[in-house]
Amino acid sequence: MGEDQISKKVEFEAILVDTPPSADEKVPKQDPSEKNLLPLSEAKLPHSKSSPIVKKVSDHAAEKKSEDTVDKDAILARIETEKRLALIKAWEESEKTKAENKAYKKISAVGAWEKSKEANIEAELKKIEEKFERIKAEEVEKMSNKKAEIRKAAEEKRATVEAKRGEDILKVEEMASKFHATGNIPKRFFGCFSC
Repeated sequence: MGEDQISKKVEFEAILVDTPPSADEKVPKQDPSEKNLLPLSEAKLPHSKSSPIVKKVSDHAAEKKSEDTVDKDAILARIETEKRLALIKAWEESEKTKAENKAYKKISAVGAWEKSKEANIEAELKKIEEKFERIKAEEVEKMSNKKAEIRKAAEEKRATVEAKRGEDILKVEEMASKFHATGNIPKRFFGCFSC
């Protein structure tokens, strides 16, 4: 294989360097356990394969490994995000359920309170109605008794008037028979005509 084919096949090549980089080159900080890897430019590529200092290292497997690692990291990050979102959603649902249960309990308590107050008012109203019915019955009885007393008094007065009338009629009849017997005219009768 020629170098052109290797460069096409390998997207990234690095030189394994035993010495630290020069001051002109800026190298990102790496883990000390890793060896310093520098990207090769086409100008720095060695023309001879026999140089003992510079070795070509194909990083195709490492690149694939890094892509897998990146994919795994992305997948893990996505899974972590989904897990976090699922936990948040579960917490939200739990809190909503708690709030609904709390509201339901309070509404039930309000309903029970309302029913007890209504029952108390109904009982009080029933007591008042019973009291009014009792008072009405007592008043009706009193009025009936008064009516009966009035009827009795009226009957007594009628009887008294009838008795007096009967006495007066008897007296008039006696006086009339006396006037018939004597032939005298009653003075009281003509007393009003003499004026």
